[in-house]
Amino acid sequence: METEEGEDRTPLLKESQPDTVPACCSARYNLALLAFFGFFLLYALRVNLSVALVDMVEPNTSLAKNTTSNVCPEHSSTINVPRNTTGEKYSWDADTQGWILGSFFYGYIITQIPGGYLASKIGGKLLLGFGIFGTSVFTLLTPLAANLGVGYLIAVRALEGLGEGVTFPAMHSMWSSWAPPLERSKLLSISYAGAQLGTVVSLPLSGLICYYMNWIYVFYIFGALGVLWWFFWMWLVSDTPETHRSISHAEREYILSSLKDQLSTRKSVPWRPILESLPLWAIVVAHFSYNWTFYTLLTLLPTYMKEILRFDAQENGFLSALPYFGCWLCIILSGQIADYLRQNQNLSTVCVRKCFTLIGMIGPAVFLVAAGFIGCNYALAVAFVTISTTLGGFCTSGYSINHLDIAPSYAGILLGITNTFATIPGMVGPVIAKNLTHNNTVGEWQTVFYIAASINLFGAIFFALFGSGEVQDWAVSGYHFHRN
Repeated sequence: METEEGEDRTPLLKESQPDTVPACCSARYNLALLAFFGFFLLYALRVNLSVALVDMVEPNTSLAKNTTSNVCPEHSSTINVPRNTTGEKYSWDADTQGWILGSFFYGYIITQIPGGYLASKIGGKLLLGFGIFGTSVFTLLTPLAANLGVGYLIAVRALEGLGEGVTFPAMHSMWSSWAPPLERSKLLSISYAGAQLGTVVSLPLSGLICYYMNWIYVFYIFGALGVLWWFFWMWLVSDTPETHRSISHAEREYILSSLKDQLSTRKSVPWRPILESLPLWAIVVAHFSYNWTFYTLLTLLPTYMKEILRFDAQENGFLSALPYFGCWLCIILSGQIADYLRQNQNLSTVCVRKCFTLIGMIGPAVFLVAAGFIGCNYALAVAFVTISTTLGGFCTSGYSINHLDIAPSYAGILLGITNTFATIPGMVGPVIAKNLTHNNTVGEWQTVFYIAASINLFGAIFFALFGSGEVQDWAVSGYHFHRN
C-alpha cells in the first residue's frame, strides 16, 4: 500500500474495516466503563488529602490570612453548623504542608516511562490494576502514617504517586489493542473522563466527610472503594481481545481487523526513532503547556479569589467542583464529536486533533487572562474558571490521545514520556507563581496569568505546526510507505 507524500493515512483505514459492531454491552465499552470508574477513584485518591489537610492541621500553625491586598470587600457566608472536631490535629507549618502536598508528584514523575515500558511487556491490565490497588492500600494507611510522623506521611504520599504514575501509560497501552482507530476518541474520552468526575465528586464529598464525621474516613472510604474496584477489574478485564473470555466473535474480528495494519510485531523498543520523532515532541510541548495552565487553575485561582477577591471558593463545594463538572461534560461530548467528524465527515485525523487542541488550549488561555481583569466580581470569576476548565476538555480528543494515532504499539511508552514532562508544571508552576506574588497585588497576579496563557498559546501553535495524525514508519514493522 502506498500513499502520496503528506496524505493522512488514517481515513484509508475506513475502507478496510468491517461493519461496526454495536457498542451496547460490547467488551470494549465495558472496558471503557470499568476504566472510567478506575480513573474516578484514582483522582478521588489524589485530591482527598488537599481537602482533609485543612482539618488535620492545628489552626494556629497555618499562615494567617493575607491582608496586604484589600482591594475587594470581604464576603461573609459563614453558616453555624455543628462540626465534628474529634480528628487528630498536627502542628505542621506551611512549608511542611507544601512538602506533604508536593510529595505525590515526586513519586508520580518517576514511574511514567517505566510504566509505559512495563505495560508493553507484561500488559496494561496488571499494571493499571495494581497501580490503583497499591494507591488504595497506601491511602488506607495514611491516618497511621500521619500519627507516626510527617516523614512517614510524605513517604506514603510519594508511594501513592509511584502507583498512580503507571496508570495512564498502562491504559494507553491497553487501548492500543482494544480501540478501533475510528472509535479511539469515544472510548478514550469515556475512560479518562472518570478523572474529572472523580474530582467533581471527591472535593465536596471529602469536605462533607471531614465536616460531619472525621478526616480519617476520607482515606478509609475512598481507599476501600479502590480495593473493591480492583476485584472487578481483575475479574472482568483482559489485556487483549484474543484473551477475553466473553467477547463475541464478531467484535473480536472487528477490533483485530481494524488494527491489523497498525501494530508492530518487533520485540525491541525503537528508542532512537521515538526520541527523534517530531510528532512526539509536538505532543510533549502541548502536554507540558496544557498542564501548566491546568495546575495554575487548580492551585492558584482559588488563592487569587480568596486573597484578591476576598471570596473563599472552599466555602461552597458546588462552586469548587463546577469547573471540573464542565470539563467532564466536554470530554465526553468532544470524544463523540471528534469520531463523528472523522467517520462521517471524512475529516483527517490530524485535522481533528489539531482543531480540538487549538480550542482546548487557546480557550483556557483567553479566559485565564480575563480572570485577571474582572474587578471584584467573584460570580464572573467562577464563570471564567468554569469556561476555561471546560474548554480544556477538548484536548482529550486532541493531543491527549494522539499517541495512539502515531504509534499504537508504543502508545504507553509515548504517554510515559509526555506525562513525565507534563508533571513538571505541577512541581514548579506553583513555586514560580508564589515567588511572583509576594505582595498579593492585582498586577502580580496578572503577570502569573499572562505567563500561563503564553505557555498555553505556544504549546497550541507548536502542536498545530508539527503534530501528525498518521502512524509513523518506525512504529509498524512491515509498513511499506515510500516517501520522496
